[in-house]
Amino acid sequence: QVQLVESGGGLVQAGGSLRLSCAASGSISSINVMGWYRQAPGKQRELVASITRGGTTNYADSVKSRFTISRDNTKNTVYLQMNSLKVEDTAVYLCNAQTVTFRIYWGQGTQVTVSS
Repeated sequence: QVQLVESGGGLVQAGGSLRLSCAASGSISSINVMGWYRQAPGKQRELVASITRGGTTNYADSVKSRFTISRDNTKNTVYLQMNSLKVEDTAVYLCNAQTVTFRIYWGQGTQVTVSS
């Protein structure tokens, strides 16, 4: 089992920045890929960014050059630095972990609201 706890969401004006954190506990040695997804009201959940244990990253086109995902394996934590935030980035952001056996775990989510 893997437990994920997010923090760092909040309210920010357009153009501002936020950093999200996701701390993993439990069977952390089994985690391969960690990522951030988001879900806005009435919309499907979408991948924002992901990072493998080796540091390979992947980003949604809508956040490239604005968001940066990073991972500290010593702290079992993944971060999402979000810069130049837009109103359309408003959503619940959820941390995701995929194990080497392809089991998927989710955090509880953290709200990010960007005001105009």
